[in-house]
Amino acid sequence: MIKDAVDAVIKAILANKDYLSQLDAKIGDGDHGLNMARGAMAVEEVLEELDDAANVKEVLQAVGEAVVMNIGGTAGPLYGAGILEAAKVVDENSKLDAETLEKVFGAVVSAIQRRGRAEKGDKTMLDVLIPIHETFKAENTVRKNFDSILTAAKDAARDGVEFTKTIPARKGRASYFGDKSIGCEDPGAMSSFIIFRTLSGYWKEFNN
Repeated sequence: MIKDAVDAVIKAILANKDYLSQLDAKIGDGDHGLNMARGAMAVEEVLEELDDAANVKEVLQAVGEAVVMNIGGTAGPLYGAGILEAAKVVDENSKLDAETLEKVFGAVVSAIQRRGRAEKGDKTMLDVLIPIHETFKAENTVRKNFDSILTAAKDAARDGVEFTKTIPARKGRASYFGDKSIGCEDPGAMSSFIIFRTLSGYWKEFNN
């Protein structure tokens, strides 16, 4: 199941390669889509080598290592650090539920914050990942089923992308544009949204 979910993400990244690069061309080097696609293809190779019975910890570890080694720019180290940190908070018995996803996205956010020295409001992928994490916190999941939690998290992620359009970039190459970056989505925020949108869609289908 976890391998199939990652495979769905690979397909989504490859399908949006040009779009992500077009976004990046407005406030960056224009290669975010190419870099993400390169990483996706590397992850695809890794998945083929993993046993079909591989658990979530094994898959996250392998994916994280492939991302670190193959995605260029700033995205690779950040995504890679997040995924590898997520691998530390799960084990072979971890279930796909809100509690597990709160731990996973909490680990992802913490690792990216440490690595990128960024916070919410800096116009980065964290403007999507932090709202996702907050949605899975216990106080926000009371009396909600898993499908409705996933929907809320996806909506929060979409709102996060829209939020990046309203603020200037404070990190990376995009920060050179200052206020001129207002009006543009952050490419990393968009790729994070695409990844989560794909995963949430897969998880909903799997659980129904």
